[in-house]
Amino acid sequence: MGVFKRVQCPKCKKNYDIRKEKKKVKDCKCGHSIKLDTKNAIYYIDYYVENERIREKVGISKTLAENALRKKQIEIAEGKFLDKRKLKKIKFNDFVDEYIEIYLKHNRSWPKADACNIKCLKSFFGGKYLYEINQMTVEKFKTERSEQVSPAGVNRALARLKSIYNKAIVWGKFDGKNPVKGVKFLTENNKRLRYLEKEEISRLLNNCEAHLKPIVITALNTGMRKGEILNLKWQDVDFRRNIIHIYKTKNNEKREIPMNEMVKTALVKVRKNPNSPYIFNRFNDKPYLNVRKSFFTALKKSGIIDFRFHDLRHTFASQLVMSGVDLNTVRELLGHKTLDMTLRYSHLSPDHKKRAVAILNTHLDTSKTPRSKTQEAFEAASLEVLVNT
Repeated sequence: MGVFKRVQCPKCKKNYDIRKEKKKVKDCKCGHSIKLDTKNAIYYIDYYVENERIREKVGISKTLAENALRKKQIEIAEGKFLDKRKLKKIKFNDFVDEYIEIYLKHNRSWPKADACNIKCLKSFFGGKYLYEINQMTVEKFKTERSEQVSPAGVNRALARLKSIYNKAIVWGKFDGKNPVKGVKFLTENNKRLRYLEKEEISRLLNNCEAHLKPIVITALNTGMRKGEILNLKWQDVDFRRNIIHIYKTKNNEKREIPMNEMVKTALVKVRKNPNSPYIFNRFNDKPYLNVRKSFFTALKKSGIIDFRFHDLRHTFASQLVMSGVDLNTVRELLGHKTLDMTLRYSHLSPDHKKRAVAILNTHLDTSKTPRSKTQEAFEAASLEVLVNT
């Protein structure tokens, strides 16, 4: 706790802390010179409440600032700053349960995407009241969580914590500042390039179990997300017009995807369950929640490593681009709102790039003089030797 003074530039109104300044004049960034004397100083008080630093502007009188600080010290000792918070002693875990029931259960991504984040938040902050969690506590959580998951995983948990406190403020359960505000999120690396080449696709399909194969075929030929495929119903597929209708998407916009003969044949072969509207359903007539185990087994048999189900979507986009389909069409098929997201899926294989550059051989000739057939034959033979070596 203490009293300190700052001076303000009369031109640009920027404040400067002069506690450690030994000079009598300070040059402002705007070019104006400021006199560092008591006459130009504005006094502030600096104190802590529940590990939260508070700095308040008082005025030009040092005596007034000292009296204001003594008053704050008395109020802190008497616990007056906690009067409001004592009326709202709500446990973090109790409010999270209420948050899930009232808000999160109506979110389409619950519980698949958020269950893990909620679990780790309740584990770390469990036992604390909402008002006991501050920015420093959140920073400690970020550090600990970053040792367990990727930067993206840390950021998703921080985003969920921020949402929890935003709702607590709106619902009148918490009257402080959101502790996540001011916490810097980690830099994410989302530029994953993994996709399958044609030979890998054949191996994967040959090693898929009967129930998995049509799911993988659909993913490879439509670019649909796993959740969209597993929740696909027979009424969503128009076999006459060869169109798949997706009503529940990530961005909540209806999407129509053309269905090629490979997908159509695969879906027609799926045995229809009269007790379930879903195309891909389990023994209890409900859709598959996941196919992770069987998909991993197929990858292992195929000798494919470092690959996820979502990478089938990468493969769909990459194969389209390598076949000459323009990026805007790929964007529409993937359901992206902007072209920026589509660029992540448009990476071309090295072989395809080599073939593209090789086309220039038939159009460009940088030689100043015509070459004889003997020279052309010699150069071709030399190139073949270099390639083989």
